[in-house]
Amino acid sequence: MASSHLAAAASMVLFLAVFAASTNAATFNIKNNCPYTVWPAATPIGGGRQLNTGETWTLDVPANTPSGRVWGRTGCNFNGNSGSCQTADCGGALSCTLSGQPPLTLAEFTIGNDQDFYDISVIDGFNVPLSFSCSNGPNLVCQADKCPDAYLFPTDDTKNHACNGNNNSYQVTFCP
Repeated sequence: MASSHLAAAASMVLFLAVFAASTNAATFNIKNNCPYTVWPAATPIGGGRQLNTGETWTLDVPANTPSGRVWGRTGCNFNGNSGSCQTADCGGALSCTLSGQPPLTLAEFTIGNDQDFYDISVIDGFNVPLSFSCSNGPNLVCQADKCPDAYLFPTDDTKNHACNGNNNSYQVTFCP
């Protein structure tokens, strides 16, 4: 009887640990609406991959992920994990561990416990139009260089937006 109580207690602890780990995560749906192939990249999670027109890539981002970024690369040619991109290349890797080289349009985020923050940045230039939204925050759109929804220079601190709650869903769309 004691062993069944211990097993039940262990199962409950495991359930609570899994539940706690998943309650503050965020899901990112990254879609390519461009009439050309985009090679999105994501750091510090996700890496990168090829997205043909109309395809979607879904990423689960854990809670307390600071300084995350998603961006699109164009004109890429890869053989396995090695290659290069004409814009936003990240050291010749398909699966990025470093940020891309300018110019690149960035969807930036910080996933917290009870509140997330997100923005679009063109401080490092513009290469692909994108929109970025949170399940309960404003939809940000950047169709061209110097778009009004994006950070334009390092001290432009009015463009950061909050997304309240847990288990948020984000949408990044190239060529919205």
